[in-house]
Amino acid sequence: MEPGLRSPLVDFFRRGEVARDVRLMAAQGALAPRAHEQLALLVMLSDDPDAEIARATAATLDALPPEPLAAFLSRSDVPDEIKRFFAARGVQAQAGGATTSDEAPLLDTLAELPDAPPSEDPERRSLASLPVMDRIKLAMKGSREQRSQLVRDSNKLVAAAVLSSPKLTDSEVEQFTKMGNVSEDVLRIIGMNRGWTKNYGVVSGLCRHPKTPPAISMQMVRRLTEKDLKMLSTDRNAPESLRAVARKLATKNREG
Repeated sequence: MEPGLRSPLVDFFRRGEVARDVRLMAAQGALAPRAHEQLALLVMLSDDPDAEIARATAATLDALPPEPLAAFLSRSDVPDEIKRFFAARGVQAQAGGATTSDEAPLLDTLAELPDAPPSEDPERRSLASLPVMDRIKLAMKGSREQRSQLVRDSNKLVAAAVLSSPKLTDSEVEQFTKMGNVSEDVLRIIGMNRGWTKNYGVVSGLCRHPKTPPAISMQMVRRLTEKDLKMLSTDRNAPESLRAVARKLATKNREG
């Protein structure tokens, strides 16, 4: 069963791009920045073909606190698939609305955060030497500086964990769109998030980043101001097709 929840982390699991050790971590309830992701991943892993993962998922489901779970299920933004899954297990949504916070998992089994590796310059510690599991933990619960490093991680799941962090701010997302060494996947995830693209700085950053998928930048370019259109039209780092659209829009705005 695949719950109808969209998040960078859940989407990776849905596409089957997650290694066994990470799936086991999620089955144990540890890979969950928010309650929504925790329940979605547990529902998804409940019928995992790996017997150990399925058993770990069942144990975590049994350990979920009943009252907070029932309260959370009453939220209007919890997908029907998740509500039906827990109803089949005898847990019904609690009348009267939820009292739980979406900023925390219902069962917090995440181990203590790992120590960052030592460095002569503490402001530029490299996290690349840490195991993937530790980088994922820091991506979800670490500091702003750590997120800034880990969003550029070569492991796509680590970068997705950064974008799923409940600590992530709009200003950080805007900054990510201005980093030259973030991946196309990161920019795609940002561009498909309606909440983030309400921020004009994010839209402008996506349009000017050479790695942004054309399907996203071509759509966003129409939202740019005349000043930014003019700058984009002469930006040699931008694809010619995007520059041409920017020139056309800028001309149309002047004539209009």
